[in-house]
Amino acid sequence: MVSNSPTAYLPNENENNQAIATMNFITARRGVLRTLALTAATGAISLASARAEPAAAAAESTLTPPGATNLDALKRRLAQAPRRRDFKTVPMILTRQEEWDHEALTEVLSYRPTPRQAWDNTDIGGPWLNLMRNALNSQIWSFKHPDFLAVSVTHGTAQLALYDQAMWDKYQLTQLAGDEFKTNTPMIERKSAAADSSNYENPAGPFSGEDNSIPSLMRRGAVFMSCHNAIWEHAAALIKLDINPDRLSHGALAAELTNHLVDGAVLIPGATGTLPELQQVGFHYAT
Repeated sequence: MVSNSPTAYLPNENENNQAIATMNFITARRGVLRTLALTAATGAISLASARAEPAAAAAESTLTPPGATNLDALKRRLAQAPRRRDFKTVPMILTRQEEWDHEALTEVLSYRPTPRQAWDNTDIGGPWLNLMRNALNSQIWSFKHPDFLAVSVTHGTAQLALYDQAMWDKYQLTQLAGDEFKTNTPMIERKSAAADSSNYENPAGPFSGEDNSIPSLMRRGAVFMSCHNAIWEHAAALIKLDINPDRLSHGALAAELTNHLVDGAVLIPGATGTLPELQQVGFHYAT
């Protein structure tokens, strides 16, 4: 009699070994995938942390007042605007937009919150930084304009403050600035910068006369424009004084000075020619 019930299947030894090997492979594969997942997650966390650090540092360094949303946005756009600092030589008169910081200048010209002020700064030894600081203080806290924008249209000897210390050392810029400036002191931020920025009435704080410096004003949103014509004239003066160790041509020396403008400076074709552009869009002239 034939039974209709199914016959139980018993695997042989080879099949058992194959099944065990397959299970071991799957277990090992899951372990590898788990490790890769953990590694990827750790990498993502590390990358996110690395990206967050510059943003946090930028946030800590700001001195713009609460409510300055437009000014903060302008600062971010200016930080992202390209600056060409790889010139080999430059002409006496700039004729093409790529020869100056056109994008950054356009951002400033496009800034619409009012009031806005353009300072005609020419004397490194004058009270220009103190006056700009006072204007910011009055506009922000007295007249309640947190988005107030102050622009330094810098030329004359004041332009010397917008070169880095390497240029001061190489070209003995003290000889152009005067004996009072053994180093580029306007670019040195004072100890008062570390004081509590929430206390704007602190007579020894970052908003006081104890910190009349370019870095402090930049942190407050002020923009410092660098005049190409002044750079050209400084190069001519250095050649005349025979302070030209590399024996560069006039255009090449002016290019080197341009390449060593301090971070954040906005190169313009000329100060006196750019001031009307600023006035046409609503900037108030100050000197």
